Amino acid sequence: MGFETLTIETDARGVTRLTLNRPERHNALSARLIAELTEAAAVLGADPAVRVVVLTGAGRSFCAGGDLKWMQAQMAAERATRFAEARRLAGMLQALNTLPRPLIGRIQGQAFGGGIGLACVCDVAIGVDGARFGLTETRLGLIPATIAPYVIARMGEAKARRVFMSSRIFDAGEAVALGVLARAVPPEELDAAVEEEIAPWLGCAPGAVADAKALARRLGPVIDDALIDATIEALVARWESDEARAGIEAFFARRPPPWQREG
Repeated sequence: MGFETLTIETDARGVTRLTLNRPERHNALSARLIAELTEAAAVLGADPAVRVVVLTGAGRSFCAGGDLKWMQAQMAAERATRFAEARRLAGMLQALNTLPRPLIGRIQGQAFGGGIGLACVCDVAIGVDGARFGLTETRLGLIPATIAPYVIARMGEAKARRVFMSSRIFDAGEAVALGVLARAVPPEELDAAVEEEIAPWLGCAPGAVADAKALARRLGPVIDDALIDATIEALVARWESDEARAGIEAFFARRPPPWQREG
């Protein structure tokens, strides 16, 4: 498989490492990365040789969220294009969420916005002490829309409301308390901790694992087409808002947005 923004490596056990590979952009979700993650989920999910998938990032960051240049382009696009791009983002998240293989998050660095969404579609995520996390969309006049079903499913509404709207940055310990991470470990222990998560899956029947995962997803919070459509509409509405335009313009101009006040 040839990808520009991902690397995929499968070992003799059938353990595949799927690495976000835009380190110079902190692995921000561009149109290309969204498309390639969607394709990778389909290919890996259909490959009987793949037993476990480990999702990680190259460089210092796991994923900094949506690429703001990509978002800015949606604001200048026709409305049909905005909906199409939002649907591609939502489809990528659902493709990973329903991957018929165990998906383990190896969160080796910071995760913001969509990066937290990616951690929340993993069956289990292990992160490093010292990493920072945040649902930072409202600081820019945006909202965590297409990732919302997965974030709420992972955290529960009560916990999510502590960080969902405030753009507050939190540490790995709080990410564990919120349910984003299962564990936080020192960086030098991350690979060993991930291996501990991998080992049990290799003794399980792959078909049974896939069916059990599908059943768990069916019995959990409903994330169906109607709900996904609602998150797409919410994201597009925000892209079209004056606040989002002002927030992203302020970001690129390196000035405070008009609503910022001293705390």
